[in-house]
Order: sequence, then C-alpha cells, then structure tokens
Amino acid sequence: MSFPKSLFTGSLFAGILVAAHAFAAFPERPVTLVVPFAAGGSTDVVARVIAEKMSEDLGQQVIVQNVAGAGGSLGAGNVARADADGYTILMGTVATHALNPLILKSKPYDAEADFTPVSLLVLVPNVLVVNPELPAKSVEELLSLLKAEPDKWSYASSGNGTPLHLSGELFKSMAGVTMEHIPYKGSGPALNDLLGNQVSIMFDNLPSSSAHIKAGTLRALAVTTAERAPSFPDIPTMAEAGLPGYETYTWNALFAPKDTPKEVVDRLNAAAVKAMADPGVAERMKEFSATIVASSPEELATHVKAEIAKWTPVVKDAKVQMD
Repeated sequence: MSFPKSLFTGSLFAGILVAAHAFAAFPERPVTLVVPFAAGGSTDVVARVIAEKMSEDLGQQVIVQNVAGAGGSLGAGNVARADADGYTILMGTVATHALNPLILKSKPYDAEADFTPVSLLVLVPNVLVVNPELPAKSVEELLSLLKAEPDKWSYASSGNGTPLHLSGELFKSMAGVTMEHIPYKGSGPALNDLLGNQVSIMFDNLPSSSAHIKAGTLRALAVTTAERAPSFPDIPTMAEAGLPGYETYTWNALFAPKDTPKEVVDRLNAAAVKAMADPGVAERMKEFSATIVASSPEELATHVKAEIAKWTPVVKDAKVQMD
C-alpha cells in the first residue's frame, strides 16, 4: 500500500514540530540530579546549592537524589543508562570520570562515550595536613624527614583508589619519597586518627579539614591547586612549597546521558552558569574553598580527557586495581 506524498511530508513536518516544541519547552517536569555519594559530603553540598538556583531559572524543581556505592560508579552508571532527555543528570567528579574508569576491573560505563558534558562547575582543593607533633612545618621539611627515614612514615586517605589516595601517590612519585598508604573508610575516621596522632600525615579535601586547621589541631603544609585557596590565603600551594608541577583537586561537574539533544544540554548549561554567577552561591562556594569555573560543555569534555591522561600513569605506577 502506498501513501500520498503530501500526507507523508505533512506527518514528518508535524513530528519535527512536536520534537522541536518538546525541546523548546524543556523542562516540563522536575529534573533529577543524581549525586553518586552519600548525603552530607562535599559533592552533595555543591549539588544542593546549585540545584536550588537552577530550579529558579528552569521553572521546575531540580531534585537531588543520593545514589551512593562503588566509589560513585553506581549512581554514575544509573545516569549513563537513563533516558537521554535531560530529566536525569549527574553531579560527576574526578572519581566518577577519571579515576574509576582507570581503577575498576569491571567498568560499568565509559566516562567519555556514555555521557554528554554539561558544565564543569567548581574546583575544590585538596590539602596536605599533618599532626602538629610532626617535626615538619613545611613541605620542604617534610621531604627532608621522609628522605632521612624512608621506612618510618605513612599517610592516611579516605580509601583505596580515592582522589586523596592518588594525590598521595602522585606526591610520592614526584618527590621521590616513600610512605606507606593507610586507607580508611572515609575522611572522618582518617581525620580522627590523624588528630590522635595514630597517623601523622594525610591528604584530605580542604573543606573537611578546614575547622581543624583554623583551630590549630592540624597543620596545613600546602594546598594542591595551582593557586592558593581564597578561604586560606596563607597556605602555600604545593608548587610554592617546593614541588613544582604538582596539582590535584576534586571537581564537580554536570553530565547528562549520551545523545541528550543539544538544545536540552544548552538549556541546562545556561541554568548552571547562571546559578554559579549568583552572589549567594559564590559566597557559599568561597566558604567551601571552591573555585567557580562554570564552563561550556566543550570545555568540560576537554577537561575530562586531560584528567584521564594525567591520572593514567599515576594509577599504573601505584598498581591500583579494584573489583
């Protein structure tokens, strides 16, 4: 059976109009922002701050949903398999999009091919902190100590394969020193042992150590970003402290599933960039020691490629593999 050409053309045109209207009207219902970690952590805090402002701009609620597990891979995998319509998006991190793809033996998703970048939101410094009883008041003094007694010292992190663990491994590699890695189940238990001098050295996110640094119960030797943290301008960078070229940080970025229409991605990007420009959000991020980026989708894609390239040799040298 054949159909009139005019009917076919009209139906096709009508379909295009319906699709175009759907994208132009986005969003017509709430958007779910998946945070692949537990509530209360740094990624969760950033997500909730930006979700509130994005909701105002989009005219629909952005609902934060915590899906913790497998170092962030569970939640990220859920978003990778979600419908490509913009209604399920991910608050991704260096763990979900650079480290997990390199570390996990079983890979639940492809960090580049299975996602559409939306915007790199913020960079959050890590910090090298020590117990005040450690006889090292600078990175230079710490390096001298580690080289003089290479088998004596260990450092704590929030767990195997985490950004903080690999920050320590990069430090060891670049400085030519040895330290035993002691993994904990989260930063909280690691900080407790650092405060109790059960372990002397730790790489941590700056926000979680900030209260202890201010109180003097921990000594900060350096932040790990290229520039000093606005919230702690007196703490030198690792490069300033004697290890040029060293730079690590945690980052938060928005991703949508692959094949999400450009019109939808652009709408989400515009809402995210506007949210990050809000003075109230900027102040919260400063309190959180975060540097606002608010990038384009293309800039985030470039950033992910660069992060994977940076961490590949570190993971290989450290022989970090996890099931």
